[in-house]
Amino acid sequence: MSEVSQFPTVRYFATANPVGPGQDDVPALLRRVADTIEELGPVWIQDVTFENEINEHGDWYSLTVYFHEESNGGE
Repeated sequence: MSEVSQFPTVRYFATANPVGPGQDDVPALLRRVADTIEELGPVWIQDVTFENEINEHGDWYSLTVYFHEESNGGE
């Protein structure tokens, strides 16, 4: 017997600015994430994590967005 979960499927995407000059531009990163969320259509955002890595160009920030599609229980 199989059971169907009552919990919606959590999806995610991660994004960062391109490596190099401007990789530390947090406002640009936030705009990039906002554009991606709008492209997804109606979704319910569950969580956003902010991370920092340091490379030869300095700070390199990234965001991971966890979301549910609204048709999958995210109302």
